[in-house]
Amino acid sequence: MMKLTDLTVARTIAAPAEEVFDVWIDPKSPGGPWFGAQHVILNAAVDGLCYLGVQHEGRSWHTWVSEATKGVESVVAVSFEARGDETEVTLRHTGVPDVGAFDACGAVRCTNCAG
Repeated sequence: MMKLTDLTVARTIAAPAEEVFDVWIDPKSPGGPWFGAQHVILNAAVDGLCYLGVQHEGRSWHTWVSEATKGVESVVAVSFEARGDETEVTLRHTGVPDVGAFDACGAVRCTNCAG
């Protein structure tokens, strides 16, 4: 079985939560996750390749599959917590394949095989 891990990163941004959230979901904004992507496959539907759920109350989440996740679907959740005139942004990426589970060529190592 492939070992999965979770990653959490938090940063404080010197802007109100509403502005930070609006930049995050705008694909034309340099502060958003989709900005500058050369190629994005997005099928925004339940069980689609990338399913996006947005709550303007300061949270967004989406599923994520990419070369970096070795084809494994993971979930990215982002919260935007107002802290006066600043915003604490917390990104939690769950179900990410552990890099140690792959060999040098990127193939998944079989832990149940001989050899």
